[in-house]
Amino acid sequence: MDATSLFRQQLREAHWLLEETMKDVTPEQAHWTPPGIANPLGASYAHAVLSEDFLINGMLKGSAPLAASAWAGKLGLSEPPPSPTESWDKWGRRVRVDLGALREYAQAVYKASDEYMASLNGDTLNRPLDLSAFGAGEQTVAWLLSNAVVGHVAGHCGEVACLKGLQGAKGYPF
Repeated sequence: MDATSLFRQQLREAHWLLEETMKDVTPEQAHWTPPGIANPLGASYAHAVLSEDFLINGMLKGSAPLAASAWAGKLGLSEPPPSPTESWDKWGRRVRVDLGALREYAQAVYKASDEYMASLNGDTLNRPLDLSAFGAGEQTVAWLLSNAVVGHVAGHCGEVACLKGLQGAKGYPF
């Protein structure tokens, strides 16, 4: 299996697990504010999907993220995602999500991500990226896909599962 096929498979599996973990989430569970500084699970789900959209469609493809183009105003969020100078944490504690609309947007993001990833080759995966503004220095497209896309989706999936468990619900679908 080549690297492009592997990244596509990993991201499809991460999407599957996130969606299966989110499948039975109720609006009450999505907006429950946990103790401490963790965000409600609806905000974590939104953050995972929005970040993928911004990274793949915005940064890697160099086009407008779906959230700012075809899906603008239809994300299922009570307010737009935070600007680069705003805190995701504060936004996450304020935002209300419409799970149905957010899931539809997520499916569009997943489709766009897979189409982009299908176009990759070794040269593109090895292309350097200056991620100094994010504290990651110089990396490659492959590094970004592995860590900031696939790993990010998987990490937030675990967070969602934990937040469901804290509310007495089954976290992961297995």
